[in-house]
Amino acid sequence: MADLFGFTYSEKQQMADQTAQILEEEIGLKGDAIQAVHLIPEIEEGHLSIGQVEEQYGAQVARILHGLNRIQQLYQKNPVIESENFRNLLLSFAEDMRVILIMIADRVNLMRQIRDTKNVEAKMEVSQEAAYLYAPLAHKLGLYKLKSELEDLSLKYLEHDAYYMIREKLNATKESRDAYIASFIKPVEEKVKAAGIKCHIKGRTKSIHSIWQKMKKQKCGFEGIYDLFAIRIIIDCPEDKEKMQCWQAYSIVTDMYQPNPKRLRDWLSVPKSNGYESLHITVLGPEQKWVEVQIRTERMDEIAERGVAAHWRYKGVKGETGLDEWLTGIRNMLEHADGLDAMDQFKMDLYEDEVFVFTPRGDLFKFPVGATVLDFAYHIHSKIGNQCTGGRINGHVVSIRQLLKSGDQVEILTSANQKPRREWLSIVKTSRAKSKIRLALKETQVKEGLFAKEMLERKFKNRKMEQDEGTMFHVIKKLGYKEVSDFYKALADGVLDANTVIEKYIEIRESEKTVTGDNQARSASEFELDNSKFSPQNATPSDDTLVIDRNLKGLDYQLARCCYPIYGDPIFGFVTINGGIKIHRQDCPNAPELRRRYGYRIVKARWSGKGASQYSITLRVIGNDDIGIVNNLTSIISKDERLVLRSINIDSHDGLFSGNLVVMLEDTSRLEQLIKKLRTVKGVKQVDRI
Repeated sequence: MADLFGFTYSEKQQMADQTAQILEEEIGLKGDAIQAVHLIPEIEEGHLSIGQVEEQYGAQVARILHGLNRIQQLYQKNPVIESENFRNLLLSFAEDMRVILIMIADRVNLMRQIRDTKNVEAKMEVSQEAAYLYAPLAHKLGLYKLKSELEDLSLKYLEHDAYYMIREKLNATKESRDAYIASFIKPVEEKVKAAGIKCHIKGRTKSIHSIWQKMKKQKCGFEGIYDLFAIRIIIDCPEDKEKMQCWQAYSIVTDMYQPNPKRLRDWLSVPKSNGYESLHITVLGPEQKWVEVQIRTERMDEIAERGVAAHWRYKGVKGETGLDEWLTGIRNMLEHADGLDAMDQFKMDLYEDEVFVFTPRGDLFKFPVGATVLDFAYHIHSKIGNQCTGGRINGHVVSIRQLLKSGDQVEILTSANQKPRREWLSIVKTSRAKSKIRLALKETQVKEGLFAKEMLERKFKNRKMEQDEGTMFHVIKKLGYKEVSDFYKALADGVLDANTVIEKYIEIRESEKTVTGDNQARSASEFELDNSKFSPQNATPSDDTLVIDRNLKGLDYQLARCCYPIYGDPIFGFVTINGGIKIHRQDCPNAPELRRRYGYRIVKARWSGKGASQYSITLRVIGNDDIGIVNNLTSIISKDERLVLRSINIDSHDGLFSGNLVVMLEDTSRLEQLIKKLRTVKGVKQVDRI
């Protein structure tokens, strides 16, 4: 950032000395960190390389300078510095915590030096970064003095008039304000101690930046700030007496001064989710001035200042729990002499499960380790993800499978012809991308299924054929598809040819035509088949009357080949597209799907009269493969004049036989009698109708 102001080499050396002084006096760093700061101008001017530094000054100094160099490379990606993600990326890129401390000290020094610069644009940019990035980092690390200086200097440069207005008002009242705080504290301290409560009380005036933030938030002038003065009562007592003594102190203060009940904050009874405990009350002190009073114990103060729920956390500076604990540990290191010695061995391991990557315009996104270019594309937008063909990482073209690394600048490449594929689910890491891919695949399948269905319908029309849903269901089952959606997907993917479907449809339709005698359309209520045209050998209905519960004129009927109903079976009718009716058994395997999808085309049906026609049924027989068992089965059928055996097909294996018997008979009662007789044959284990 110093390069924006055109500092000379000698000026850079002078600034390095000043930064080193801040590091040593304000932070307490020594040794390699100070040496690294002095070498920064040499690296920037090209007088030394990182490798030469390692040879001459050691690996620790080289590591610090390498971390500073990596962060400078991040800045070249034009990041959006206001984001929490960039702050976290900065920490993960530093490798060595001393890098961050040097950057904070360097920014404090730079903010001090640019007061009179003529490069206003650069001054604004540096000040914004100080406010959004470096002040929160200093706050997280417990460097409160440097944090306040960064905030106040940022306000001074960014909002000049506001800064000087508040400063003048504070300066004008400094003596009286200090005297006021002292006069407020003295009687309170006396009364609290007189009550037997051991404590000490701090008083302060809030910073210019803090006052300005309150003025903006409360939309009021300087005089309207309630808690311009802040008093902290810190009680020293055992943990089992904390609440009692805090409320006792609260009672003493509110007895002395009128409280504002709207400004009571009780984080004593119910601590904040981050663990912060304290009582806050704003009271109207002498001269009608509002004073904020915070009441807490030494333990609570220690937790608020140094524990997981550190002061910066309770102030509302956001951060992740893991980061909070880690930074608290670093802050404690800084506050103890031994900790500074341990800093040499300290390395970042905080973000081993996360990567942070940039968009071309500097936006920063966080992903889990293992995320790919395709994850990034779906994070941007579903459409971009669906059309992603690859990407450019740091200017190099890569595939959708390329893993993301922290600091990468990623640009997505797309094509209107690209479509999501099922294998993409194994490429992406994030659940967000997986759910978007599944949704896109489902939508694509629906669209392709509709397209395939329309294409098949056009093929039928070209052949001047009408589709019948019942027959089509039969075709789909015969082709081996359990779901209609799978059938149309196969058509869309080219796995199944439309001509094959039509040929199978014709084959099944032609075979079904033989079921109903002359197939002439007639009234269902008058339906009666001519017995004289048929014989048992051709297996067609004769004089059965089929009664339907509606007066449907001009309809023919057929017995469905999917379930082969016979007289006596519980049945229903299904109205086909061409106006005919297919008769199905109630337990037909296609019945549930027909009722679910085409319930409005289902009609009730029942047999009427006496069954005199012969129907073809198939029986599945399983038993022991004993000598003569086939003869025993066939003899039962041949002895009955009203039964005709059409075919028999039996296989034997490992002492068992199984086979199908195709028999012609009149109705279900004859069928039940036959099954009972067959089951009596020695060795037969099972007889079922197919």
